Amino acid sequence: MLKILTDEQIDPDIAVAAKKRCRDLSILSLFDWMDGHFVGASDEEVLRETSRQGLTLLSYDLKTIPTLLRAWGERGVDHAGVIFVDSKSFAQNDISGISKALVDLWDVQGKLNWKNRCFFLTPRR
Repeated sequence: MLKILTDEQIDPDIAVAAKKRCRDLSILSLFDWMDGHFVGASDEEVLRETSRQGLTLLSYDLKTIPTLLRAWGERGVDHAGVIFVDSKSFAQNDISGISKALVDLWDVQGKLNWKNRCFFLTPRR
């Protein structure tokens, strides 16, 4: 089942807005998760802990995370999924658009197993 953690690059208000749109959606900000313990942590540390807790990471990081996931895949290291978003699809301050797209994703794929899945978030059509 899809449980989302937004990373440092994602406005925490997106988690709040998505939760308001869909109470069944499990989503929280890295700033609120574990009392902010992982704010400033490396991608690898965050992904290891999200994997352990079964949380799928929502991130704008298209530079380091894909490389890390590729290396993990080659070594057989699992993760709990990553949802990528970029500025070509959404402005970082598009709280409404991103939250709507996350609810749409939840409606269609929220009950699936997200282990080792990668997804690219796109706007509603």
